[in-house]
Amino acid sequence: MAPRKIIIDTDPGQDDAVALLLALASPEDVEVLGITAVAGNVPLALTQKNARIICELAGKLEVPVFAGAAAPLERTLVTAEHVHGKTGLDGPVLADPKMPLQRQHGVEFIVETLRAEPPGSVTLCPIGPLTNIALAFQKAPEIVGRVAEIVLMGGAYFEVGNITPAAEFNIYVDPEAADIVFKSGAPITVMPLDVTHKALTTAPHVAGFRAMGTEVGRMVAEWTDFFERFDKEKYGSEGAPLHDPCVIAYLIRPEIFSGRRINVEIETTSELTLGMTVADWWGVTDRPANAMFMGDLDADAYFALLTERLARL
Repeated sequence: MAPRKIIIDTDPGQDDAVALLLALASPEDVEVLGITAVAGNVPLALTQKNARIICELAGKLEVPVFAGAAAPLERTLVTAEHVHGKTGLDGPVLADPKMPLQRQHGVEFIVETLRAEPPGSVTLCPIGPLTNIALAFQKAPEIVGRVAEIVLMGGAYFEVGNITPAAEFNIYVDPEAADIVFKSGAPITVMPLDVTHKALTTAPHVAGFRAMGTEVGRMVAEWTDFFERFDKEKYGSEGAPLHDPCVIAYLIRPEIFSGRRINVEIETTSELTLGMTVADWWGVTDRPANAMFMGDLDADAYFALLTERLARL
């Protein structure tokens, strides 16, 4: 089977970095047409820079990186330096990237790619706020029907919120964009906190990265060492969730994950629950299903895949 063509929309972020590395290490499964950066974990000037740093680390300088939206559709940007550090990739010392940023805007790249590629052949992989995807759908509504699937990291149901009591960070940063995407009619698969909080970087997993003896293995271990301090303190867990690689792992090994096809609505008006993914897990409404909402994963298989693929780089 030919590799799946994907666009990764991202706000790196240490866990975004691991997701990008997993994709770039898996050419038999996914063909990364381009990477579009969005403001989220840190501002756009850093996310587009971080995306290029990660491509260089993987030795994939041919993958084009585009800068997209610098702010949410209607709101002031909320960032997460308290988790990811001031650069977004705090931990190891990183050199500035040498590969160029593409001149084209990331939203234009998404639109042009979906218009140019055969219908149903491109999967969108947003692992940050959904601003770029929403802007593309607003700019060119006809591309929605050409999307093969949107596989995104965001939201929560049983795990509720990680930035507010009710909301997950990626959705909270731009709830209006999330609302546009979830109402678009495109096929959507969601990796919420319910799944990602089961993908914990325990000590043996981090040791596995470090034992690769490669620059990629060292960097991933150091990134993990840095950002897991926040989650260990917050949740009392053994490690930190590697949220964003779940999106890429699903494209490679979907059988690792399980969930339900349900209705998901985005709260955009409440001061109390802004950005909440109201997931009808129990089917108590008559609202039509609009997303495959994942609820569980095989953590051992997930980390085995990560370790095997990252060792290639």
